[in-house]
Amino acid sequence: MLIRPQTTSFAKIRVIGIGGGGGNAINSMIADSQIVGVDFLSINTDAQALLTSQSPIKVQIGENLTRGLGSGGNPEMGLRAAEESREKIKEMLEGSDMVFLTAGMGGGTGTGATPVIAEIAKEVGALTVAVVTKPFHFEGTRRMVAAEEGIENLKGKVDTLIIIPNQRILEVVDKKLSLIEAFRVADSVLNHGVQGISDLITVPGLINVDFADVKTIMADAGSALMGIGIGVGENRAQLAARQATSSPLLEVSMEGARGVLYNIIGGTDLSMAEVNEASKIIAAAADPDANIIFGATIDENLHDQIRITVIATGFDESRRKLQEYADSTVQTASEEDDIARSIADDNGEKEDDENSVFNIPAFLRNKN
Repeated sequence: MLIRPQTTSFAKIRVIGIGGGGGNAINSMIADSQIVGVDFLSINTDAQALLTSQSPIKVQIGENLTRGLGSGGNPEMGLRAAEESREKIKEMLEGSDMVFLTAGMGGGTGTGATPVIAEIAKEVGALTVAVVTKPFHFEGTRRMVAAEEGIENLKGKVDTLIIIPNQRILEVVDKKLSLIEAFRVADSVLNHGVQGISDLITVPGLINVDFADVKTIMADAGSALMGIGIGVGENRAQLAARQATSSPLLEVSMEGARGVLYNIIGGTDLSMAEVNEASKIIAAAADPDANIIFGATIDENLHDQIRITVIATGFDESRRKLQEYADSTVQTASEEDDIARSIADDNGEKEDDENSVFNIPAFLRNKN
């Protein structure tokens, strides 16, 4: 029997859907009833869309600017609407420990307002995680360009950014999938992204992962990989771990991750050997020096199934160090060129010979 201490304070987690795409994702999450222990909010410039929202908390922004008629697909209008309603948004977010922002990038409200709302969430001290989608190719180049710009604006405003490219959905699902079903699958992926993280905090585990653990991995983390794997049968742990670390829907490879947070969920027959097998696969996919935190949960409804959620972060730091190394190498090579030319000038030598060492690019020298 598990004995748990009495807890009087729980992490306050809010999940916010922004714009049409984010609002649809919130409706999907509420309908599925799988995410527990969080508060749902829907934020939009479109008053009519808010009327049909299933969210218990609805926030209309930019009333004076848009008069409730939406942003017209213009991200600048979405940004200005959020700025107009900044104080209202801040009041709604006060007291949050963690804020999830979900939006479809490429439209007006989601693309323009999400970076502003992220700023506000950070101002109130919340761990801020954005899970956003990029458009399908059939939605057009203009929408994709707007999405890319919106993502760039968002990167410096959140602790962790998870990007889900909708186009990859078409690469892994039935080609006969209808348009409505394609967007539903996109909503489902957003749903899994949020649930995969929030469950680590809100669902009690055999080996618990608390909010402080999550914050250690996700605070100021930059781009992140979110993967969910499900395995059944004899090698179920290995299958689930491999699925979770190589999701085809996500644009970031797990290789080089400096922070890894994962949760293993199984039935009462979950064995220590299976936990060990899965852990080795996940650890091997990350940086050798990665900070790894994991939890294990028993779900009696999972009879022959293991489900693993992995959050991997720290890619931006690895890339930054790699770039610094590359820059220093270029600088050193440049300094070597200057020294070499100085020696040549002092000796009164002319370097007309095209095979001279001083005419060979720095990165090709000393190769013989």
